[in-house]
Amino acid sequence: MLVVGTGTMGAGIAQVAALGGYRTLVHDAAAAQVDAAIRRIGDDLEKGLARGKVAVADRDAALARLERAPDLATAAASAGFVIEAVVEDMATKQTVFRTITRHAPGDAIFATNTSALSITEIAASIDAPDRVIGMHFFNPVPRMALVEVIRGLQTSTSTVERTFEVARRMGKEPVEVNEFPGFAVSRINAMIGNEAFYMLMEGVASAEGIDKALRLGLNHPMGPFELGDLVGWDIRLKVLEHLHATLGEKFRPCPLLVKYVRAGRLGRKTGRGVYEYSASGELIRASADTPR
Repeated sequence: MLVVGTGTMGAGIAQVAALGGYRTLVHDAAAAQVDAAIRRIGDDLEKGLARGKVAVADRDAALARLERAPDLATAAASAGFVIEAVVEDMATKQTVFRTITRHAPGDAIFATNTSALSITEIAASIDAPDRVIGMHFFNPVPRMALVEVIRGLQTSTSTVERTFEVARRMGKEPVEVNEFPGFAVSRINAMIGNEAFYMLMEGVASAEGIDKALRLGLNHPMGPFELGDLVGWDIRLKVLEHLHATLGEKFRPCPLLVKYVRAGRLGRKTGRGVYEYSASGELIRASADTPR
């Protein structure tokens, strides 16, 4: 197993792959990020150990299966299954896929962790489109059960079947989705988060009130602003822009959401989104200039 990209999602994917028993090669264009990701994985496994969710033997075995892969071509040559988790940019993903497929074994599967981009378009950039598939994991990866398995136009049935096997071995529940803008979850989530921003802009309720209403009224584990702050509003905006361009006016990004992104208020990763966070990522309060 090769995981390319060591951001929040890539690190989480590497963690569940290693826990699932896979020898897991980890690569990032910024080599220092790999060490940081492996440290984060170790910290998360320690927390799981403290909560009784991870056994000592499983923690030790998972960490032993994680291997740094400084050279992408060399790593790809020994990988039967590749999961790409780089930035949500089509050109970047296509470049990574072209490098991987030039060196990977002839039966390797190439999965992309994307929340909205076209699997078919990514696959069209290489010579083996039948072995390209989407695996949309959810944040935080170690604790979210769902993986959307997205079939592109030329994805083969055997590729889908092998991907289901991998997802289940990682402890996930796969759901097959045919490629369409936003897939299933991102399409609905984007609309909920966007509508929440419209409600905030219109003064329907405070951010805290909207979050509390959806937690209690719809039994959501997190409100739309809490979730958006966790995911990152820049990522949410990119998804909305894509859905607006492909599916029409109902996905037009709320002007207030756009304003937050322009201000750099992206959520937890910048310390400030709809809410403010401490240096350790703990919630402090709603931002003082958030409409109330």
